[in-house]
Amino acid sequence: VQLQASGGGLVQAGGSLRLSCAASGRTFSSYAMGWFRQAPGKEREFVAAISWSGMTTSYADSVKGRFTISRDNAKNTVYLQMNTLKPEDTAVYYCAVGAHFSDYVPVPVQTYEIDYWGQGTLVTVSS
Repeated sequence: VQLQASGGGLVQAGGSLRLSCAASGRTFSSYAMGWFRQAPGKEREFVAAISWSGMTTSYADSVKGRFTISRDNAKNTVYLQMNTLKPEDTAVYYCAVGAHFSDYVPVPVQTYEIDYWGQGTLVTVSS
């Protein structure tokens, strides 16, 4: 099972980035998927999640209204559109899969509720 994240990079404050995470090795269309991030010296924190059908989404307060999570089950891929980026959004972003959720995702999703982690992709927002 692999989760391959991409789309990170360097962007100026106010800019946008779109992260993608493609899953392989099994089908995740019946599992919740999400994104976490970890800034230097800080703990990994919840960013956003989406239920298996896409009907339910949840967001951390710090990104609500700026970030949008979506998924394409046919492509086994989850996306994170990040707009109006701020320097405090700088972090390594990790995609994640939770296999034990119904068609609902809570706020926040806890790290211990995650069954699969992808490798991170670095997002750097300059001021």
